[in-house]
Amino acid sequence: MRHFRFDARLALLALVVLGACGKKEEAPPPPRPAPTTLAPTPAPFRVTSVDLGKSIGDDKRIKDATETFGVHDTIYAAISSDGASPRTTLKAKWTFGPKATLVNAETRDIAPTGPAVTEFHIAKPSGWPAGKYTLEVSVNESAVATKEFTVQK
Repeated sequence: MRHFRFDARLALLALVVLGACGKKEEAPPPPRPAPTTLAPTPAPFRVTSVDLGKSIGDDKRIKDATETFGVHDTIYAAISSDGASPRTTLKAKWTFGPKATLVNAETRDIAPTGPAVTEFHIAKPSGWPAGKYTLEVSVNESAVATKEFTVQK
């Protein structure tokens, strides 16, 4: 019977050789940088609609849209807009008749950050003359919309 003598050096050598032949572990990939999310650029300010009526709601929108008013009506304009601007001047210029006689002009400085409604109105307790009127809306002194309406007896 043959006896094998355990040789520690031989076992160590076998482990080294087997270890060298084994699959090497790959280094983990470098961490990816966090994705950068850019805030969406707000759209530039613009007037989207001009509505006229005899009254407005709490949201400043026209409740009963019309383009025909009575001589004693208060005339409301709801100017809807969208976009953002650090400072914008809205102007409502109300005129009467073919000679565009000035009835009223009013400006509002606003700093919108998205959809908004700005309200203007005119009233004349003694009564409006019957005829054709025009509302001109300007943004920073540039006319952007006009709306014609009529006052009837």
